[in-house]
Amino acid sequence: MTELTMNQGFASQSKTIPRQRKSGLPQEVNAIATIVARGILLTLKSPGALIMSLVMPIIMMGMIGGNLSQNMAGGLGFDYGQFMLVGMLVNMLFMVTSQGLSSLVEDRETNFTQEMLIAPVSRYSIVIGTILGSAFTAILSCAGTLAVGLLMSISISAGQLLAILALSPLMCLAAGAFGMLIIGAVKNRKAVNMAIMLIPMSQMFLSGAIIPINASSGALLVLSRLMPMTYCLDLVRAVVYAGTPEYGAVVMFNPAITFAAIVGLTAVFLAVGTWLFARSETHK
Repeated sequence: MTELTMNQGFASQSKTIPRQRKSGLPQEVNAIATIVARGILLTLKSPGALIMSLVMPIIMMGMIGGNLSQNMAGGLGFDYGQFMLVGMLVNMLFMVTSQGLSSLVEDRETNFTQEMLIAPVSRYSIVIGTILGSAFTAILSCAGTLAVGLLMSISISAGQLLAILALSPLMCLAAGAFGMLIIGAVKNRKAVNMAIMLIPMSQMFLSGAIIPINASSGALLVLSRLMPMTYCLDLVRAVVYAGTPEYGAVVMFNPAITFAAIVGLTAVFLAVGTWLFARSETHK
């Protein structure tokens, strides 16, 4: 009799306790939009991020690129200024988006990340929303890069700029996936912040953003091929320089192969990085 009463009690409780609903497409889209809006709001409330979006292009293009242009650009067979401007636009998309993923590490300290992970939405929606929110700051950095380019008398056509903007979502997604891999693999907050700064910075030199790498060999060749930004840069330059005499001197790979490499690396980095990050939060 007692067992029957207990079973009836559990049955009545199961009717009153709502079951957790499975996540559907509208809910996933809403979660992504909410996280993107949060990222944009955090950027707008952070004057330092807005200032750095202009300072970084001044340092990288005005100082580093300017010196290279004046001392090493002779005999390249193409306009180094435009080569550098396109490279820096992709570099800023890649670097700023990767660094924006550090917000997940900061949220980890306040346990906000765990609250998002237990929400009835896919962890990929959380990551993609964070990447797209970081892409907003990256676009601002591109505006600063274009402004610095104009001051240096470097410009690109409207069609070339539109081509870069059309590819920017893929560039930001690839950058975010790479940043996610770093965050998932490194657990310490200070180590993450250092890695998220140094690795994208090293890619600027190894992937050919401001220094041509067509003739690289040995260890530098291997490192350049391991950098995901190498393929992002080459794809953008293939689109920008399509139909121009400089195409052969600037573009290294077949665009179809480059696009496949970007998509493949992005999928692998996003899956592995998200799994590692979620796993670290589960075992926190």
